[in-house]
Amino acid sequence: MNPHVFRQYDIRGHAERDFDDGFVRALGLSLGTFYSQRGLRRVAVGRDCRLSSPRLYDALCAGLLETGLNVVDVGIGPTPLLYFAVHHLDLDGGIQITGSHNPPDENGFKMMVGKDSLYGDDIIELRTIMEAESFERTSGGALETVDPAPAYVNKTTADIQLGRRDIRFAVDAGNGAGGPLALETFKALGLNPVAMLCEMDGTFPVHHADPTEPETLEMLQARVLEDGLELGFAYDGDADRVGVIDARGEVIWGDKLMIILSRALLEKHPGATIIGEVKCSQTMYDDIEAHGGRGILWKTGHSLIKAKMKEEHALLAGEMSGHIFFADRYYGFDDAIYATLRILEIVSQSDVPLHEMLSDVPKTFATPEIRVECDDAHKFGLVRKMVDHYRPTHDLVDIDGARIQFDGGWALVRASNTQPVLVLRFEADSEQQLASIRGEVESVLGRFRND
Repeated sequence: MNPHVFRQYDIRGHAERDFDDGFVRALGLSLGTFYSQRGLRRVAVGRDCRLSSPRLYDALCAGLLETGLNVVDVGIGPTPLLYFAVHHLDLDGGIQITGSHNPPDENGFKMMVGKDSLYGDDIIELRTIMEAESFERTSGGALETVDPAPAYVNKTTADIQLGRRDIRFAVDAGNGAGGPLALETFKALGLNPVAMLCEMDGTFPVHHADPTEPETLEMLQARVLEDGLELGFAYDGDADRVGVIDARGEVIWGDKLMIILSRALLEKHPGATIIGEVKCSQTMYDDIEAHGGRGILWKTGHSLIKAKMKEEHALLAGEMSGHIFFADRYYGFDDAIYATLRILEIVSQSDVPLHEMLSDVPKTFATPEIRVECDDAHKFGLVRKMVDHYRPTHDLVDIDGARIQFDGGWALVRASNTQPVLVLRFEADSEQQLASIRGEVESVLGRFRND
C-alpha cells in the first residue's frame, strides 16, 4: 500500500501501480464499513471516462456490496453529476472514481459522507480500517442503476435567466467526462456553443484537461479569436473546474472571475459571505468588502472550502484553480457546467463584455500558479521551513502553506494535496516588485531544497 495515495481530500495515485484490484476491493470494504458504522445504507458510485475507471468501479463495488451496502450506479459522467445525484436522490453518500485533472494513467476516489465531503480525519480512518482489515461483512447489498442526467439538466437550467440566447461561446471539455452533459444542458436552454473536444476519450489525446495550465487553453484561445466569440470555457477531466477565456483571448483566472460573480451576487444578497483561498488576489478580497460583502480567506481544496461554506453560511466560494461553489440557488458544490450557466446569465444581461466588467479593478501584476516538482515525502517539510524562515520578519498567513506579505505584494508557497508539487504564486503592485518578491522567495526555497 502506497501511503501517499491517502491525501487531504481524496485518494489519488497511479491507476495500475497504486490501485490493483485487491487494494480497490479493500477500499470498498473499508468504505462500506465506514458507512455501516454510521448507519448509512445507500450510496452512489460514479466514474469518469478514464480507461482504468471500469476496472476500479468493479473492484470498488465488489467491496461495498460485501459489507451489505446498497450501491446506486449513476454511470459515467462528471463529478458534479455524482454530487447532484446524492442530493437529488437523498442518498447517504457517494464515491466518484476520477483522476480529475491528473494525467490519464492516474485515477482516484472523491468521496462523500451524507451530503458532505469525506476528507481529512475520515480518510485517515479509512486507511486505518484497511490496514487492520477490520471490515464488517454482511449479506444483503444490492446494486441498482439510475441515470441522474435528466434531473440534473432540469435543476441546473430551471432558474437561469438569460437576457439573450445568441451568446457566441465555445466549450473545450478536454475529452473529459463533462462534455456530453454540458452540451445537453446548454441545448435545454436554447444555447448553441462551439463544441471542442466534447467527446469523452480517456486517453485525453489532444491536450491535458487542466484549465490552470496556460498551454491547455491555447486551442480555446485561438478558437475564440478566430471565430470572434464572446468567451470560451474550458473544463478539467471531471468538470468540477472551469477556465474562462474572454473576447480578447485572454484568461480570466479564478479570482478575477470571482469578482464578477461576487458583484452579481451581492446585488441580490447584500452582506453575503463569500470565501476565497490562499492563492486568490488581494484585489478580490478588497472588492468583496467594497461591495458590502464579507470575504474570508481560507484553505485550498474543494472539501475544505465546502465545509467552510457550510460553517459560515456562505453563498459563494471560489479558487484560483476554477473550482466555483454556488450555495445561492444551488447545493454548494463545485460544478463547472453550472458555473458556466451563471456566467452566461451575467453576460446575457449585460451591455458590456466580460473583461470590461473588471475595468475598475486596480491593476496588479501576478503570476499564474507555478508548480514546482517536489516529492510527497518532502513537500510539507519545505513549506514548514518557509514558514519558520519568514514568520519572525513578515506578516504571514499559514492556514495553508505560507502566504507571505511584502511591501507592495505577497508570495505563496504551499504543498499540493493532489500532486507531488509545490504551488507558488506571486502578486505585486509593479512588475519590478513582482520580480523582486519572486526572486527572493524562490532563492530561499532553492536553498532549503538543496540542504
